[in-house]
Amino acid sequence: MLFRSFPAELPDGAVVAEVRGHVLVIGINRPSKRNGFTPTMFRELAEAYTRLDDDPALRVGVLCAAGAHFTAGLDLPACAPLMREGRKAIPEGLVEPHDMGLAGYRRRTKPMVVAVQGITFTVGIELMLGADIVVAGQDCRFSQMEVQRGIMATGGATLRMAERAGLGNAMLHLLTADEFGADEALRLNFVQKVVPNAEVLDEALRIAERIAAQAPLAVVATRLNVLKAVEHGPHAAAADFIETQKQLANSEDAAEGVRAFVEKRPARFQGR
Repeated sequence: MLFRSFPAELPDGAVVAEVRGHVLVIGINRPSKRNGFTPTMFRELAEAYTRLDDDPALRVGVLCAAGAHFTAGLDLPACAPLMREGRKAIPEGLVEPHDMGLAGYRRRTKPMVVAVQGITFTVGIELMLGADIVVAGQDCRFSQMEVQRGIMATGGATLRMAERAGLGNAMLHLLTADEFGADEALRLNFVQKVVPNAEVLDEALRIAERIAAQAPLAVVATRLNVLKAVEHGPHAAAADFIETQKQLANSEDAAEGVRAFVEKRPARFQGR
């Protein structure tokens, strides 16, 4: 088990959260069903992502899961009625975990690191592609298998697989619903690190804590600028350089960064 303090499992599953310094560790908790997602779990996941963005003391999120597997994907019997009716499990106004910019939902601004292990199917791939950095265990098994179930991936796989890996690689995995491992996911840029299974959460936390030690305003500004470049092109991102840098340079954290440099000590950033 990666997350070290999961409560007892509930019938519809749950998403739990634990604060570790400036990091919010978010845990998917339905291991007896391989963490198959129910509507309740989607809502609670969105609530946890919203908590991360709304709490000024929190700077980075880490998403992980209970048990040997990250998630087997949707609990289809539980989610099918919503799909047939065209309804969403996540209430509008929350941060949408897939971060696709859908109308009615907020977009996440703070970084998210994901720790995946074992079976990581469908929505699991889409959640990690919607995050910023992914650490995978050596035993990971990935599959985007919606076409085997007569449906389409609608959590971002059709957008981000081609963006990360090229059209041919995306079509190979989306249209065949094949299974692939951690090394292939690394080659495709779906994950950033592959580590022994026992080290997955520790490595994700190490990365998150390193990010949390940087200037929070600068981290958010940098992340959003990278996303603007990806989604709207380099010229749109570059157009923000001067004004964004002006705002950051006038922050208390920028002054602290200069003091820390002069005094040869670690900076103590406050997010102001």
